[in-house]
Amino acid sequence: MNEAWLQVHSYDGEGFQPLVAFNGWRVAVLNYLDDIQPDRNNRMERHTQTDEVFVLVKGRGTLLIGGNGPQVEGVYPQAMEIGKVYNVRRNTWHTILLSRDASALIVEERDTGEHNSEFASLPAEFHDRIVGLARSENMD
Repeated sequence: MNEAWLQVHSYDGEGFQPLVAFNGWRVAVLNYLDDIQPDRNNRMERHTQTDEVFVLVKGRGTLLIGGNGPQVEGVYPQAMEIGKVYNVRRNTWHTILLSRDASALIVEERDTGEHNSEFASLPAEFHDRIVGLARSENMD
């Protein structure tokens, strides 16, 4: 196929990989990564200038929401269904749990990064809740 008409991208490695960027947005893939294993998943992030869209493509995933106040308010799980669009709103604390075979599509503003995001370490009780959720969903 002529690449001027159609580009095809895929990514089978671990972690986050941007695949397409155009004007102000990008599409990336997030595959399972050891750093987001439940026992290592001890922080949340939020993006101060953009929403972030997640679409589970395969496997199992749970978005963990922490509210949108100045600090993480709790751990509120949202089990993901394949093919549904989950829009994490700007300034909302979040992280994700993925099964080892999982892959999620992410759509966000192209320049989303550490310069326009905030990160919060989780207190032990919130981290323990994440580990417990993962165990109950067989994702540990």
